[in-house]
Amino acid sequence: MQSMKTVILATFACLYLSACATNPVTGKRELSLVSEQWELDVGKQQYAPSRQSQGGEYTADPAVQAYITEVGNKLAAVSDRKLPYEFKVLNSGVPNAWALPGGKIAINRGLLVEMSSEAELAAVLGHEIVHAAAKHGARGYSRGMLLQGGVLAATIATSGEKYSNLAQMGAGIGAQLINTRYGRDAERESDKFGITYMSRAGYDPTGAVDLQRTFVKLSEGRRQDFLTGLFASHPPSQERLENNAALASALPPGGEIGKQRYQSIIGRLKAQKPAYDAYEEGKKALADGDVVKARQLARKAIAAVPREGHFHSLLGDAEQVANRHQNARKHYVDAIKANPNFFYYHLQHGLSSEKLRDHSTARRALERSIKLLPTADAHNALGNVANATGQRALALQQFRLAAGHNSAAGKAALSSLVDLDFGSNPGSYLVARHQVQKNGQIKVQLTNQTPRAVNNISIRVLYPDTAGKMREARPRLNGTVAAGKSQVIDLPVRINPALANRVQISVVQANLLN
Repeated sequence: MQSMKTVILATFACLYLSACATNPVTGKRELSLVSEQWELDVGKQQYAPSRQSQGGEYTADPAVQAYITEVGNKLAAVSDRKLPYEFKVLNSGVPNAWALPGGKIAINRGLLVEMSSEAELAAVLGHEIVHAAAKHGARGYSRGMLLQGGVLAATIATSGEKYSNLAQMGAGIGAQLINTRYGRDAERESDKFGITYMSRAGYDPTGAVDLQRTFVKLSEGRRQDFLTGLFASHPPSQERLENNAALASALPPGGEIGKQRYQSIIGRLKAQKPAYDAYEEGKKALADGDVVKARQLARKAIAAVPREGHFHSLLGDAEQVANRHQNARKHYVDAIKANPNFFYYHLQHGLSSEKLRDHSTARRALERSIKLLPTADAHNALGNVANATGQRALALQQFRLAAGHNSAAGKAALSSLVDLDFGSNPGSYLVARHQVQKNGQIKVQLTNQTPRAVNNISIRVLYPDTAGKMREARPRLNGTVAAGKSQVIDLPVRINPALANRVQISVVQANLLN
């Protein structure tokens, strides 16, 4: 039923909204409610925050990034659609690759270590190029617009290893586009034309078959990292393996496989896998509360790969949990030296500096983290810094930015915001809605949007008397309204129901309970 509904809506759109466009890869007419400029804008806007939320860029070995850029550009040059393609390696152990509209592509460190040749790498990058070139992300967005009546949520929770527990505010729709499960047709298109691009670029198309064979074996083993990474959006199957083999056999034989070259560059990263495994184990130990083990594993990883910022950051996290904030800050500085362009290092540097009451350093670090990726954690901490230094207006601004997020930082910001602002502005936190009954009785629903109970509530009521003249009443309400709860109250005022639209109600005073 759902697929039929989609087809009907798509047909309606094409016929009546002139919303179909030619797919530049397949030549087919397809649903498209967004323009190419939208694709370019979304890709450009979402690429940086999406990379930040997925672990940041891998910088420990710059030769790896240069290599992926080289191979990606070779494939992009033979694509059926010219876009401002970019290829970035992300510092995440989750085996994954993704494409945003407009040709913005990423591949994780965790996927590179699973492959064995340049041809397999070309298969992955070619596949992602097709997703961008054939407008698969834009097409999925268009279908979502139709099915949701043209409305798509503007803020979507991002995911990416441990950074997903932060209330991230800058990734927008990028997270949804990254985590989209493409339909079978889109996956077939990306397989088919990705292999074609490989052949055009001079690669042996059997590399795509080898890659799919590896993925099928890994999926059968149900490796958790793959299930949460590439396989979540690009599920492998024996059918895809067989289809890829048929596609490859139909193309000119031969071409570059590049095992030796791949191993010479990515082999260094593979050799460092024990260090990254220690890092992952250290993260888990810290999550389980074992600070000593986390510290030991972080130092083991640093000894093997001193230029990896994630390792220094883990050591900082361990010290932070142990309330050794001065030591933690030193390790975050080391992480920043290794990679100055990852938000998390600056965020943690700022948080440790806040704990040390070094407000100027905290402010600089937190503001830098927000430029890379806005988070409720950073805005809440900036609110604390502003409040501690007597900048009430700035503190309110920062707390308001964080308070809308359902996270520990968001809840802390809301509590601080209420403490600062409730006394002079109770009506912003106690929402009053009224209804006039047929007999002229005014009922008020009060909703307490604060995290604390409220009592001694005073309401200002402006209402028309029987002659139409405006009167004022200030009833004080007995009882308590619990945090997050509503209460309906009958006011001691009656009016002509025909004049209900002239009633105005506001909360003018209330007390917060501890």
